[in-house]
Amino acid sequence: MTFNTDLIWIIARSTGVGSLVALTLSVLTGIALRTGSFAWLSHNRGVRVVHGFLTVLWIPLGLAHVIALLFDRYAQIGLLDLLVPFGVSYGRFAIGLGTIAAQLIVVVLISTWMRSSLTVGQWQAFHRLSYVAFVAAFAHGILSGTDLANPVVAALAWVTAAAVALVALRRITRVRLAQKSTARPA
Repeated sequence: MTFNTDLIWIIARSTGVGSLVALTLSVLTGIALRTGSFAWLSHNRGVRVVHGFLTVLWIPLGLAHVIALLFDRYAQIGLLDLLVPFGVSYGRFAIGLGTIAAQLIVVVLISTWMRSSLTVGQWQAFHRLSYVAFVAAFAHGILSGTDLANPVVAALAWVTAAAVALVALRRITRVRLAQKSTARPA
């Protein structure tokens, strides 16, 4: 079976960028829901719905990205490479990071669906893997993304990283400040 290589390339790249954007917005809305500095968002039902939607939106985008790459003659990714990171000959490290990112996101999704069976601490631990997944997905895109020569795509990639970094830093510093203010003197 022959496929139009240009179409496969467009599908793989556009769904890759789309899944990074969906993951970014999901992480950002997730942080907003849990951060006191975004109190005006943290109790907003709409933000919670958008967060859930964006997480689910990642599934078809991520699947389309992977399926397109399975048919991409240049990437030469096989089914085993979807399960075992760093096995491909082309872009071994970059593609391996993409595999790890996808696997972590699947773990987060499954833990979310199993939330009622988990303790709050277990669920939070699984959910924190979203940060690692984002870093792996971002690095995957930067290291393997052929579209970074396009200034719009490059700017979009770096804006996603900056947004998550700034909002995560704000959350971390707020948590630490809150811990210091509640700490009792010895």
